[in-house]
Amino acid sequence: MSEQNAADLVIILITGPENPKRLPSAFFLAATAAAAEQNVVMYFTGPATELLKKGVSETIYPLPGGKSVADFIKLAEDNGVRIIGCAQSLDLVGMTIEDLAQQLPMLTPGQALPALATAKRILTW
Repeated sequence: MSEQNAADLVIILITGPENPKRLPSAFFLAATAAAAEQNVVMYFTGPATELLKKGVSETIYPLPGGKSVADFIKLAEDNGVRIIGCAQSLDLVGMTIEDLAQQLPMLTPGQALPALATAKRILTW
């Protein structure tokens, strides 16, 4: 992420599997903004990092019989949302880079903050 490609919207996602009903809105907002041709980044940190683990987001359903968190992540990505993970949070949640469901940029807060700070809007979720 460079300042040249400053995001219009950054969503710093902190909520993870502990609060599944809170998750869909973050992805809907991100996908909607990206579909409106905004440059959108979601930075997964803290407990949210667990959502990036193989097999985890597929098993979390905010509503019984509804879509999984994996479906919401795919919706966001299909609309152009860039997903970035927090490298330091991997240790926090007992994960390694090999545990990730897909290859993603993993940035420490020190690496991410300069670029995130250039965003027009930042939401913490």
